Amino acid sequence: MELSPQQISILERLHSRGFEIVAFPMYASHVGIRRGNCAALLSAVTSGGFTVFGSASYLIGGNFTVRITRDERDWFVCKKEKLEATPARIAELETFTTELVEALLPTA
Repeated sequence: MELSPQQISILERLHSRGFEIVAFPMYASHVGIRRGNCAALLSAVTSGGFTVFGSASYLIGGNFTVRITRDERDWFVCKKEKLEATPARIAELETFTTELVEALLPTA
């Protein structure tokens, strides 16, 4: 993937804010971003920036999860593994998402 100078600058800004740039082999055409137990995929846009592809996710074993409700409880699920979506985990994911979106905004 060829990155523009603007996209490289954005990735450097993300790194300086504690985000890790990672590869997710199943999503080779996207840039992976991770911090703690949360991750997201970025898609390059023609204007030179990035947009979040899909939505940020909590990770189980390095894999993206989906959030479901079962028996009146929320869970993060990946294949046959599940992890309860506790208030602390939900807050971690919300903070990750908010800070990622803010870091992707153009700077003056």
